[in-house]
Amino acid sequence: MSDLPVFSVADLEAQPQLDVDSFVNDDAVDLGVTAIEVIRQRRLNLAVRIVLRGDVVFQAKLRETGRDNDEWLAGKAAVVERFGEPSLLVRRRHEEAGTPFGERNDVDHDVYRAHGGSLPIRVDGELVGTITVSGEPDVIDHEVATEAVRRFRAR
Repeated sequence: MSDLPVFSVADLEAQPQLDVDSFVNDDAVDLGVTAIEVIRQRRLNLAVRIVLRGDVVFQAKLRETGRDNDEWLAGKAAVVERFGEPSLLVRRRHEEAGTPFGERNDVDHDVYRAHGGSLPIRVDGELVGTITVSGEPDVIDHEVATEAVRRFRAR
């Protein structure tokens, strides 16, 4: 994939977020199935995980993905949980500020992975979960998660 998308902070801030009146386990499964549809349509090698209130409600590993993706799924989601923003947005904010996330001394980089692919799930503004995708270059992971959210919101 030589034509990887490029996202600026402004691009990422302008993307729609998932903030709904309610979000329960069935919604998490629906969002996960929607993500699988996007992954299959694009023939990508991705794992997807939906965490709701600290519980893994949905997870699927397609094609070549496996347990090696688990630490990436968890690490990207940890960034969203700590900073309340998409994991790629956290990374881009640091890059644009000239202070790469990987150089922060106040975070455990084995726990927090500021790479694209994880988005917040909110209910009435409150962060209640994450959708995280891992397995391709992180901007592709971000695109797939964003498209899954877009399709879920449109239903």
